[in-house]
Amino acid sequence: MTSLPKTTEKKLGLVIDLDICVGCHACAVACKEWNTGAYGAPLSDQDAYGAEPEGTWLNRIHSYEVTPREGAAQIVHFPKSCLHCEDAPCVTVCPTGASYKRQADGIVLVNEDACMGCGLCAWACPYGAREMDAAAGVMKKCTLCVDRIYNENLAEEDRVPACVRTCPANARHFGDFADPDSEVSRMSAARGGMALMPEQETKPVNRYLPPRPKDGAGAPVRLAELAEPEAKGFLGWLDKALARLG
Repeated sequence: MTSLPKTTEKKLGLVIDLDICVGCHACAVACKEWNTGAYGAPLSDQDAYGAEPEGTWLNRIHSYEVTPREGAAQIVHFPKSCLHCEDAPCVTVCPTGASYKRQADGIVLVNEDACMGCGLCAWACPYGAREMDAAAGVMKKCTLCVDRIYNENLAEEDRVPACVRTCPANARHFGDFADPDSEVSRMSAARGGMALMPEQETKPVNRYLPPRPKDGAGAPVRLAELAEPEAKGFLGWLDKALARLG
């Protein structure tokens, strides 16, 4: 099993603005395209044009209808991918050392040549951020487009994750959280950036900016009260973010 670095020189990650994400799925499609043609084994699809298509996606968008006790309902879109946790349980549980966290920048990666497809890392991840590729038989996850961000053959504006580069609403931002003066650090501080489910004690690097209050909106229905038990942890966290609406 692999141990985690005590600290990392950088803490590269994402800020995602829930207030302006429009749920267009452009980030998910760009991620799928880039990771199919670039880093590691392609992201496969099964029965892509059939009645029950399945496939490997490293970035997914969940959408929720929030109904305030007063006022009109509204949709909140929630993008989710690997959070590159500081205390990543997916790394420490891996029996072959295939999962590891880089000391230089904090990115969590999978050495696909060493991955035996046991799935323990997926069980250990509390966020459901890992996916087994059915064709390759190896675990796949967000790499923060490590093959883009350091590629000096690309124009500087392209040296960001594909999801960030393609977002039409500018809801996604990439940077170093170890630098208090970076754009992501300043945005998170100014808007009260939230870590997803901090009670899991994984110390996720990515931050979500909560929705801004909407004039005239009432208190939203608590999603966690309506959820199945296994979903309450995430939806309870989302309730806290949506409370900013009322």
